[in-house]
Amino acid sequence: MSARELAQAAVVAALRAALGDAAAVFDAPPVRAALPHGVVEQPELVDWSSKDWRGREGRIVVAAYDGGERPVRLRALAAVIEDVVEAVPAVLGDGWRVANLRFVRSRVARAAGDRWVATSEFVVRLYRESE
Repeated sequence: MSARELAQAAVVAALRAALGDAAAVFDAPPVRAALPHGVVEQPELVDWSSKDWRGREGRIVVAAYDGGERPVRLRALAAVIEDVVEAVPAVLGDGWRVANLRFVRSRVARAAGDRWVATSEFVVRLYRESE
């Protein structure tokens, strides 16, 4: 698997384990899903290699969706998402490891209809231990 796929899969797995039945988590926008739910977007990565090792750096974005008059439940869900993503295990597989993963920013905004969306963005640096 690529570094991109491994990073996304690790975040999805961590969120599914932490959230359980509280919210479904997807690796792509679902056609239909109950609220609340989250979507881990495919990471945007660029080269972060050196002469001696391969690396990637980029952004991971997690969007959580909910409905209602006010985003109270969504704010709590976003806080859990931020804690869980920052604690993703360092070992991803296929020799890839997380060198650094940190929270950058978040936002809660009104979406279409009576929906709300909370977006949390993280910077990630990955490196490959062996070729």
